[in-house]
Order: sequence, then C-alpha cells, then structure tokens
Amino acid sequence: MIVTTEQLQEYVGQVAMVDGSFDPLHDGHIEYFRAASVVGLPLLCNVASDEWTSSKHPVLLSQQQRGVVLDAIKYLSFVHLSSNTTLEVLELLKPKIYIKGADWLARGGIPNKEKDLCNERGIEIMYLETVTNSSSRLLAEWSTRTPPVQR
Repeated sequence: MIVTTEQLQEYVGQVAMVDGSFDPLHDGHIEYFRAASVVGLPLLCNVASDEWTSSKHPVLLSQQQRGVVLDAIKYLSFVHLSSNTTLEVLELLKPKIYIKGADWLARGGIPNKEKDLCNERGIEIMYLETVTNSSSRLLAEWSTRTPPVQR
C-alpha cells in the first residue's frame, strides 16, 4: 500500500523502515527487502525523490513509477514516496528499526544526524549482510555497452 506523508503518523513505532532510490530496482534490493522482512515487523519502504536520485545518476524510472513497482513486492507492507529527507521521515515515522545494507558500514554507517536522531528516539539501527549490487554501477555499465548488431 502506498502511504502519504500525512499517513506516516498512523504507523509511528509499529514498522521497520528501509529507504533508497531503487532506480533501477535489482536483485540486491529484493534480497535486502527479503532479509529486512524477517525481523517480523511490517516493512515500510521510503522511496527517494527524483531530485535526490538525479544527484547520483539520471533518473530511469520516476519516483511514482518506482513506487508502483515497489508496491507489488511481497516483502514490503508500505511504500512512501518521500518529498522529505530521510532524517525528516525518521522523525515523523519513528520506526522501531531503521534497516540499511551492510555496505553503509564501509562509509561509517548512516549520517551522524540520522544516528543521533535514532539514538534520541530509541530507533534501532540494523545493518544487513545481503547481496550487494549498485544501481549506479548497473546504469554505467549499461550506458557503455555496445548495442548488438542488427541482422
């Protein structure tokens, strides 16, 4: 189910949250959602805006399109199309658990402002060891591929 920012208050403290651009969606994302769903809480997927996604790479699918695709994934209970920062969504939703991939640990974990907010609000931060892949890398590889010869 796709929920609005206003509806987040209905789920305060009741869900686990994952977030990202998910553009393009790939097998690593599906494994991340599957592993996150095992914690036993309804799983809310916070989807980054097109503006944020375009800071990483050209947008392949719009946020609305990504939301429709993500809403069809059985591991996700809720999808939120965010126009806010992750920090703002964490403050509004106050999930029980904020779940990220373990690849974030190589970067020192989530940003300090998010860590501090989670600590202040009693939000558990969990890092999952899942199949890693990169949407940015996949797009870069795709853009440099030689098209097949037409016969």
